[in-house]
Order: sequence, then C-alpha cells, then structure tokens
Amino acid sequence: MAPKLSKADKKIAYDRKLCQLIDDHTQILVAAADNVGSNQLQNIRKGLRDSVVLMGKNTMMKRSIRIHAEKTGNTDILNLIPLLVGNVGLIFTKGDLKEVREEVAKYKVGAPARVGLVAPIDVVVPPGNTGLDPSQTSFFQVLNIPTKINKGTVEIITPVELIKKGEKVGSSEAALLSKLGIRPFSYGLIVLSVYESGSVFSPEVLDLTEDDLVEKFANGVSMVASLSLAIAYPTLAAAPHMFINAYKNLLSVAVETDYSFPKADKVKEYLADPSKFAMAAAPVAAADSGAASAAAAPVEEKKEEPAEESDDDMGFSLFD
Repeated sequence: MAPKLSKADKKIAYDRKLCQLIDDHTQILVAAADNVGSNQLQNIRKGLRDSVVLMGKNTMMKRSIRIHAEKTGNTDILNLIPLLVGNVGLIFTKGDLKEVREEVAKYKVGAPARVGLVAPIDVVVPPGNTGLDPSQTSFFQVLNIPTKINKGTVEIITPVELIKKGEKVGSSEAALLSKLGIRPFSYGLIVLSVYESGSVFSPEVLDLTEDDLVEKFANGVSMVASLSLAIAYPTLAAAPHMFINAYKNLLSVAVETDYSFPKADKVKEYLADPSKFAMAAAPVAAADSGAASAAAAPVEEKKEEPAEESDDDMGFSLFD
C-alpha cells in the first residue's frame, strides 16, 4: 500500500501536473463547475478521452501559473489568471474546441430545487393531476396555485410560474416541487472562456461559420469604404469607387465643355445625335423578337438559341 501523501506533497504534485499540462497544451477551456458532483465530474472525464479536466483552488492555480510564467518566460499564460474566478476548472485539450465544448454540454444532470439556490431558469408547474390527496389543498393555496379535486386527488388547473430566473428558491417552493417529483434544474460544466496560444475569447466565437466570417469581413470592408469616401482618404477598399466617381466628374466636365477625352467622345456623340440610341437598341429588339418566335415554334423543331447580347448591343461600346 502506497504511503499517504502529506498536504505539502499533494501541493507539489498538483503544481507539477498543472505546469506539465500548460507546457503540453495551447488550448484551454475555462468552465464553471457550480453544483457539479464528483460522480458527474468523473463521467465527464471519461467522456473527454483526449482532454484533461483539472480542478483545484483558484489561489493555488494562480500561484502555479505565475511561478511557471517566471521560470519559462511564457507570459501568455498569465492571461488565464483573470479568468480564475469562482468555482471553475480547466479543460486542457488538443482536439477541436467546438467539439470538446459540445461534448462537455452533454453531461448535464437533473437536480432538485434546494432552498436558497438561485434559479438558473424560470420554473413553471404544468397543469394536471398531482396524485396528492385533498388534504394537501391548503398547501397549494398558500402559493396561489389554482386547483380542483378530481377523482379524489388534487389537480392543478392552469400552468403556474412558480420561480423566476434569478430568484432564490424558497422553502415552500422547494417543498412543492419535491412533492410533485419535479427536478427543474440541470447542472454541468459550463464553458465560460476559451484560451488559445495566449488569446482569450468568448465561447460564442466557436459557433461562427465561414459564411459568418465572410459576411463580417464584407461589412467591415463596406464600412471602411464608406468612411474613406466621406473623408476623402484613399484606401484599397474605396479605390474602385474613387476611380468611378472621378470618371463621372470628368465626364460631366467634358459634356458641359469643349474639353474631351477618348472615353467621353462616344458619349458626346450620342448626346449630339440621340437617334443613335434607337439604332443601338434595334438589335436588342430584334433579338427579343427572335426569341419569342423560337418559343412559339413546334416542339419537334430544333429551337435556335438567340445570339448572346454583345456589349455593343447594350450600348456599353460607349466606353471602348
């Protein structure tokens, strides 16, 4: 039988284990462990095969992290210290952070409403037969729960919001839920923060998809372009718009004056002789007519696909 370790030896072993885990892992999940029992925690450890769950006193963890940072020069791990508040544990992993968080969330256990606990959710007592005898009616009346006697038992008539989220559970509410066999709360490890290679971020970031990132990037580029145009400051995002606006300004000057340049010549030509607009539109009308005729032809005949509209047909040859 191995000799029992002293308190000092246990601290040394814990410090050695924590420092080794920090050296071996760059990804750490900080999880709240309120109301999580030892058996439940053991099941979570078994479920996370490729990860290590380490619990401990915050003061001991902070001290070990500070000393380890001084010895190794790895100051990035100091970002963990502000996260060690309350009843929290560390999950060290080399796997996919999102998958690990989802695996942790599976291990939740139902729990009764104990007196003095702060309700994490609203507790609603559903209508229906309670199975309690009529002598319990007064108990429901104290809590303002409408009931009736049906077939010798107490029946709740309408749904009742017994406890609101954030409120403390009272003795009467706890007793009623116990009588009804309702375990309204569920507890498990809740990931609060994510540490990765010195960076700390919210676990909601793990839910972002590639489409979300592209959308956010596009919105950022749009905002940069708008700001650049508003203050007349050139940036890569605003450059295309600036060139187009500059061309429009030059074209406006050319149209109103005798000054011209190659890209403005055809515009001025069309403005001088508007009939050319009709000439440019004629091929488009002919193509539309041909398409209508082809649609009306018998199904047996092979339909000729209308020729694709060229830039000249749409009048874009103005800018050649």
